[in-house]
Amino acid sequence: MTDDALPPDATDAPDDDAPTDVTPTGAPSTDAPPAGATADAAPARPRRLPVTDVSLVVLIGTSGAGKSTFARRHFLPTQVVSSDFCRGLVADDENDQSASAEAFDVLHYIVGKRLAAGRLTVVDATNVQPEARKQLVRIAREHDVLPIAIVLDVPPGVCAERNRTRPDRQLPAHVIPRQNRELRRSLRGLEREGFRKVHILRGEAEVAAAEVVPEKRFNDLRHLTGPFDIVGDIHGCRSELETLLTRLGYVLTRDDAGRAVDAAHPAGRTAVFVGDLVDRGPDTPGVLRLVMGMVAAGHALCVPGNHENKLGRSMDGKKVTVSHGLQESLDQLAGESEEFRAEVRAFMRGLVSHYLLDGGALVVCHAGLPEKYHGRASGRVRSHALYGDTTGETDEYGLPVRYPWAEEYRGKAMVVYGHTPVPVASFLNNTICLDTGCVFGGSLTALRYPERELVSVEAEQEWYAPVRPLKADAPGAREGRPLDLADVAGRRVVETALHGRIAVREENAAAALEVMSRFAIDPRLLAYLPPTMAPSATSRRPGYLEHPEEAFAAYREDGVREVVCEEKHMGSRAVVLVARDAGALDKRFGLAGPGAIWTRTGRAFLGDDSLTAAVLERVRAAAERSGLFDELATGWLLLDAELMPWSLKATDLLRRQYAAVGAAAGAALPQVIAALDRAAGRGLDLGELTARQRQRAADAQAFTEAYRRYCWPTEGLAGIRLAPFQVLAAEGANLAVRPHDEHLGWIDRLVDADRAAEPQAPVLHRTGRLVVDTADEASVAAGVAWWEELTGAGGEGMVVKPLASLVRVGAGVGRPGGLVQPGVKVRGREYLRIIYGPDYTEYLDQLRQRFLGHKRSLALREYALGLEALDRLAAGEPLWRVHEPVFAVLALESEPVDPRL
Repeated sequence: MTDDALPPDATDAPDDDAPTDVTPTGAPSTDAPPAGATADAAPARPRRLPVTDVSLVVLIGTSGAGKSTFARRHFLPTQVVSSDFCRGLVADDENDQSASAEAFDVLHYIVGKRLAAGRLTVVDATNVQPEARKQLVRIAREHDVLPIAIVLDVPPGVCAERNRTRPDRQLPAHVIPRQNRELRRSLRGLEREGFRKVHILRGEAEVAAAEVVPEKRFNDLRHLTGPFDIVGDIHGCRSELETLLTRLGYVLTRDDAGRAVDAAHPAGRTAVFVGDLVDRGPDTPGVLRLVMGMVAAGHALCVPGNHENKLGRSMDGKKVTVSHGLQESLDQLAGESEEFRAEVRAFMRGLVSHYLLDGGALVVCHAGLPEKYHGRASGRVRSHALYGDTTGETDEYGLPVRYPWAEEYRGKAMVVYGHTPVPVASFLNNTICLDTGCVFGGSLTALRYPERELVSVEAEQEWYAPVRPLKADAPGAREGRPLDLADVAGRRVVETALHGRIAVREENAAAALEVMSRFAIDPRLLAYLPPTMAPSATSRRPGYLEHPEEAFAAYREDGVREVVCEEKHMGSRAVVLVARDAGALDKRFGLAGPGAIWTRTGRAFLGDDSLTAAVLERVRAAAERSGLFDELATGWLLLDAELMPWSLKATDLLRRQYAAVGAAAGAALPQVIAALDRAAGRGLDLGELTARQRQRAADAQAFTEAYRRYCWPTEGLAGIRLAPFQVLAAEGANLAVRPHDEHLGWIDRLVDADRAAEPQAPVLHRTGRLVVDTADEASVAAGVAWWEELTGAGGEGMVVKPLASLVRVGAGVGRPGGLVQPGVKVRGREYLRIIYGPDYTEYLDQLRQRFLGHKRSLALREYALGLEALDRLAAGEPLWRVHEPVFAVLALESEPVDPRL
C-alpha cells in the first residue's frame, strides 16, 4: 500500500514522457529570429523535424505557405486531414468558406477517431488563429497524444503570388496580411498553448530543405521481446533484492567495496523494475546503485514509482511533504557522495512512466494502466501510471480508496504493476500486482515472463510498520466482493492464459443465466464445468463412423507421441467437490459442508441430499485412507468423474425417447415381417422388402440392447458406481495440467482404498487405460485391438488423450503455440446406434458428411476456460473471478452444434 494520498500538482509533475524539443543550448526549438533580423536573412540550412509516431501534427501557416505540398511530401495521404477536403465533403466545394464551421466539425471528428486508434494524424489548415489551435490541442489531450506544431513561416508576398496563380481560389487582398499578423503574434506562445514540440521553418528554402524524421515514443519498446523478470516494489530492501536476483539466476557484480553494482543473467534475460525502489527500507542507496548499474549496462529496465517521483522533486529542491519513508531515503543519501546523488537525480528524471514490450503484449508500469492509456503520453497517463486512480474516499486508516481498474480491465496486453501491497501476487483479468509488501515484512516477488511463473523471497524482517496492516484484502481474499449478475450478463470477453480472448454472445449468456438461476447448485461451490469433447475424425472404414485409427493419426500429426486411451464409462459426467472435514470448504468457498456433485450444466447430480452425502463420504474416506489429502496438502479435492448408471440421471430420457423407440419397433416390426412372410407364401414377389424389414428388426433389437447396458436398478448406494479419472484441483494447485498417468495413479489409490474398506459393495471404480505410441505401428494396433475388445463387450468406447495432458503445437522459444485437443472420444459401433438411431449403419455415407470444425473449436474454448477457472481457483482469486470462466463454459454450451457429435 503506497500511502501517498494524491498525485502532486501539475506544476510539480512533468506533463508527459516526451520532453519539449530542445537545441544543444537547451533553448526551445521555436527558432525565433533575433531582434532586427528579417525572415530570410540567414541562409537556408537543412532541418530535421522529429515527429513522434503517434501524435497530432498541426501545420500552421498562411494561405499559400505550401502546407498541402509539405504534407504530401512528408506524410501518407491517409495521415493528412485537410480543411479543404472536409469543406468539399459537406459542401461539394472546397472553396466554399460558408461551410467552414461544418467542415471543421467533420475535421475534428476524423482527427479524434484517428487518434483514438493510435494513428499519426496531420491537420492541414491555416491554424493561425489561437482558437483553432486550442481545439486541436484539446483533442490531442483527450486522446493522450502529443500535439506537435510545424510552422511554415513564408513571406506574405510569396504566399500572395502563389494564390494569384490558383484559378480555383481568389482571396481578398486583406486576407494574407491578416493571417500573417496572426501568425507573427502566435510564434512565441505555441508552447504555452500546449504544443510539446514546435518546429518553425522560415522561408521557402528552409521549408524545401526540411526533413520529417519519425521517432518512436519513449515508452515504445515493443521490439524488446524478453524474456523478462519483472520485479515488484523494493522500497530500499537491498539484501532481499540481491537474494531474489540470485534466485532468478542473475550473477551479481560488486565493486571494490563489496557493493552490488550490476547483475546480468547468463541466458540474456532482462530485469524490469516496476518502481518504488526507494523509501522506508534500510538501504535505498544500495538498491539505486544496483538498479542504476543494471539499467546502464542494458541488463534492466525501470519505470518510476510515486516514491521516486517525490524523492526526485525533493532532491531537486522542490517543496514536498516529507512523509511515508522519504526521510529515511534523504538521510541515507546524505551519506553518499555528491556525484552519486547527481547520478540519482539524473536517473530519476529520465524514467519513463510505462513501457510497451514484446510487440505490445506486455505493459509494465507502477500503479497500473487501463488499455486506453497504453503507449500514450500525457500528464493524465503519467499520473495514473504513478499513482493509479482513487474514488475520492478514504478508508478507516485515512488512506485513499483505489479505484479497482483491474476488475474492469479487458485489454489484450498483460499489465504488470505494483504500488498497492497484496499478500500474494495473482492474476486478475490479465493484470498482476507484484507488490507483496517486502518492506512491511511480506516478500519480494518477481514474475518470469512469458512463463507466467512467480518467484518470491521472504522479507528478512519488517523494516517499516505499515499504516494499514498487510492483510488478506488482495484479489485472492475471501473478503472480495460477492458474485454479481453484472459479471456474467450481456456480451462478455474472457481472457484466458491458454487460448487468448474468448467471446460469449449476449444470447448465450442469457441462456446460461436461465439454467444457472433455475437449476444450478450454490454458485459458490461451482468452481468448474467440464468441457465438451470432440469426436475423432470421421472414419472411412466400411461399417464404421468412428474408429481409433483417426484419433491416433491426428495426434501423430500434431507431434504428440504418447497418448493414453481411457475407458469411456457407461454413465454421465460428474464433478465431485469433496471436503476433508465440515469446515474445509468454508475458508475457500465461504460455505461449510461435505461438498457437492454436479453435472456438466451445474445441476445437482443426485436430487437426494442424503444420497449425495453418502457418495461424498465414500470418496472422502478413500482419500483419507489413501493419504491423498496429506500428499496434496489440502482440505478438499475437486474430481472429474463418470457417475453410473446412465439411468441414474437420464431416466426420463430413457423412458420417453429410447424405450419408446424400442417398444414401438418391438411391437410393429414382428407383425410387419409376419405379414410379409404370409404374402411371400402366397407367391407374391416382394423383392428385398422382407430382408430390409428383418434388418430393421435386428437393428431395433440391437438398439434396445445397447441402451439397456447403461441401465440398472439402484437403491441407496447399492448399484451406484463412481469412476473418477482426473484430480482437477486441490488447495493452491491446478492439478488438471499434470500428466494423465499421474492422475490415474491417484485414482487407483482411491479405488483400492474404497475396495479395501467395502470389498462387497465398492462405490469407486477403476478407469481402464492403455498407453499408445502413435509413431509405433504395433502400439497403434494394440490400441485398436483394445478398443475393439471394449466395444465388442458392450462398452461405450474410449477417450484418447495426450499423456502429458496440456500440449501446444507451433510453440517457439518463449512463445505458446495453439492448444492440442485435450481428448477425443472414439465411440463404439453399437453405442452410436443409440445416438444416431437403430438403423444408422444403413446411412453411413450421409452421416460421414458431418462437420466437426465447430465442435472442435467449442471443445478447445471450453477446455481453456476450464483451466482458466482452475488457475484462478488455485491462485486464490475471489470466487466471482473463478465463476467468470465457469459461467462462460455454460454459455458456450448453448451454441448451435449437432448434439450427436
